Amino acid sequence: MTIRVLLADDHALMREGLRALLTAATDIEVVGEVRTGREAERQVLQLNPDVVLMDIAMPDLNGIEAARVIHLKCPTVRIVMLSMHATAEYVYRAFEAGACGYLLKEMAVEEVITAVRTVHAGGRYLSPTLAESVPDLSSGHARSPVDSLSARERQVLQLVVEGKTSSEIARMVHLSPSSVQTYRSRLMMKLGVRDVPSLVKFALEHGLTPPK
Repeated sequence: MTIRVLLADDHALMREGLRALLTAATDIEVVGEVRTGREAERQVLQLNPDVVLMDIAMPDLNGIEAARVIHLKCPTVRIVMLSMHATAEYVYRAFEAGACGYLLKEMAVEEVITAVRTVHAGGRYLSPTLAESVPDLSSGHARSPVDSLSARERQVLQLVVEGKTSSEIARMVHLSPSSVQTYRSRLMMKLGVRDVPSLVKFALEHGLTPPK
């Protein structure tokens, strides 16, 4: 059986490299490529891939939030997160969002085919170098402040830290500017931050908007 894979990464060179690696395997077919989380969501519905290789750091909708949406809409699709970050916070949030694999980008050449085959067969995949820092995914983890945010608040948070104005966000998420301001004020209160620089710092530390 051929494993159908969708690539989601905003770096064209990364997608090209992954495509070359995957198509070298006779049992894997790359059925599409996208550069944002929102495009990944749309293409999963259209292409119905078996596996999505999803970068965490993408514009519009980051990989973790895209994984959450895709998992809710298409729970049979297996998602492997691609990341340069080896901290437990990122891994836990990825699996909590519905991912079943977490692959460090620096290990992609050696591990991507194994990761795709493993999750397609129903298993979980975690880069071996993460084993010590993330010892037990099944036991859960302490609640992060991010867990208190609604899906809409997480969406507004990402767009705020990307530098979008309230008017721009309102157009993108189909809300009024005043509603965006309300969401923004509420999420900042929940997170205990008072200004945008603190909000950006929080997002980076908690895997919502990872640096490139």
